[in-house]
Amino acid sequence: MLRTLPRTLIDPILVRALEEDLGAGDITTEACVAEGQHAVARGVARKELVWCGAEVARRVFELVDPSLHFEAMAADGAKVMRSTTLFSVKGSARAILMGERVALNFVQRMSGVATATRRYVDALPAASATRITDTRKTTPGLRLLERYAVRQGGGFNHRWDLGSAVLIKDNHIVAAGGVRAAIEAARMRAPHTSRIECEVDSLDQLKEALDARADIVLLDNMDTSTVQEAVRLTRGRAVLEASGGITFERVAELARAGVDAISVGALTHAAPAVDIGLDFEP
Repeated sequence: MLRTLPRTLIDPILVRALEEDLGAGDITTEACVAEGQHAVARGVARKELVWCGAEVARRVFELVDPSLHFEAMAADGAKVMRSTTLFSVKGSARAILMGERVALNFVQRMSGVATATRRYVDALPAASATRITDTRKTTPGLRLLERYAVRQGGGFNHRWDLGSAVLIKDNHIVAAGGVRAAIEAARMRAPHTSRIECEVDSLDQLKEALDARADIVLLDNMDTSTVQEAVRLTRGRAVLEASGGITFERVAELARAGVDAISVGALTHAAPAVDIGLDFEP
C-alpha cells in the first residue's frame, strides 16, 4: 500500500524532470521578472476532479528554492469542485515560475489518474466487495506516482513489478507446455509466501488451473455470461480477477457476477490529465 510518498523515492523523479525543463535556465523569467520580486500563486482546479499530488508539488518548489512557502489547501483523495484552491506557494516570483510547469505536469497527471479511478470505483454496486485494481501498464518512470494516485482514487494496486508476485500469462503457458505445467513449475520455484496467479482465456483452462490449485485466476477477455459460469465453477476455491477490455460500463455487471477484483489498465495508461492552473495574485 502506498500511503505516503517518501522523498528518497520521489526526489530522483522530480530532479530529472526539473533538469529536463531548467537545464539551460529560464531565459523568459530571468528577462522579465526582477530578481527580488515576491509573489503569491495559487493552484486552482479548472474542473471537478479528485485532487492528488500535494506533496509532489510541494517538493518540486522546494527543490527549485527551499525558501518558498507551500501550503496545501486540499488533502490528496479529496473530490473538489471547479475553482477550488488546491494549494498556495509564496516567495520568489522567479522560483515559482521556474517550478510551475513541472509541478503542474505532475499534479495534473496524478489527479487525472485519481479522478479516473474514482469513476470506476463509484460504478461498483453499493456494498460490493469487488476491488478495482491497476495494472503494470504505467508510464515508464512514473509507476510510484501513478499507483499512489490509484490509491487516492479509491482503487488498489496489483503486483508492483515482475519480482513481487507470480502471474502466469498466456505466453508463459505456451512456453511451459500448458496451464498445469506452468503452475506446478511456478510452485516449485516460488517462495512459500507467494501466491500463484494464472491467466486463463477459456473455461477449460480455468478447470485446469483450479485442478492445479492456482490461488488466483485471472479471467482474460471473457464476456459476462462466461465470467458468471467461471464464478459458479470456481465456488470460492480461488480468487477470481476479471481483466482485459474492461470498460466503465461493465464494472457493475462484472462485480454482480461475483469476481473478487477487476483490473483496469486504463486507470494509468489512458487517464487524461486534468486541468489545474497556477494563478499569480495581482
